[in-house]
Amino acid sequence: MRKKTFAAAALLAAATLTLSACGSGNDDTSPVTVVSMDSGSDTAATVLDQPFEKPDLVLTDTHGKKYDLRKETQGHPTLVYFGYTHCPDECPTTMSNIAVAKKALPKVEQNDLRVVFVTTDPGRDTPAALGTWLNGIDPQFIGLTGDFSTIRTAARSLGIAIEPTKKDKNGKLVSVHGTQVIAFSPKTDAGYVVYGQQATVDDYTKDLPKLVKGAKP
Repeated sequence: MRKKTFAAAALLAAATLTLSACGSGNDDTSPVTVVSMDSGSDTAATVLDQPFEKPDLVLTDTHGKKYDLRKETQGHPTLVYFGYTHCPDECPTTMSNIAVAKKALPKVEQNDLRVVFVTTDPGRDTPAALGTWLNGIDPQFIGLTGDFSTIRTAARSLGIAIEPTKKDKNGKLVSVHGTQVIAFSPKTDAGYVVYGQQATVDDYTKDLPKLVKGAKP
């Protein structure tokens, strides 16, 4: 099976063409990272040749306490997703898919895994609102909110485009954001795998046992 090499910025930009109401904007300031994909592979995962550095991000968690992403997730397998609780489709679907797949892991690995949901709509996603929403999906999931510019900088460092919440043509408030899930290795703390919105429960169920060990899916 042949291998193809892509620039992550181009790969992620192409993914934005298939986004739903959540949306995603193009971001010319996103870093360029080389990735490898197997031609003809049906895997939902893209393994990066040059992993992302974990963002130096300090925000507020659902308990109103400061949460240092690097410090709190160091040495733990970690999945990071940027979205918002009022999202009509992709955000709840992605989080639910991960939650279902997580339950298939042994308890010790479930407890070791960190799933971090960073809001792109901090004006509405207060710590309490995030906590209520995530508790309905998986109480172990971590919700973070804070200054939008800080959140956007962290998202950009992972090649994910987000925009401030604004009204659409129907007058509804929407948050435009990329739908990628970044998996960070417990061995290196680097973001070495990217999942797009097409990833299913089965994809995560198959890959999580490897991701929690820092192995390639």
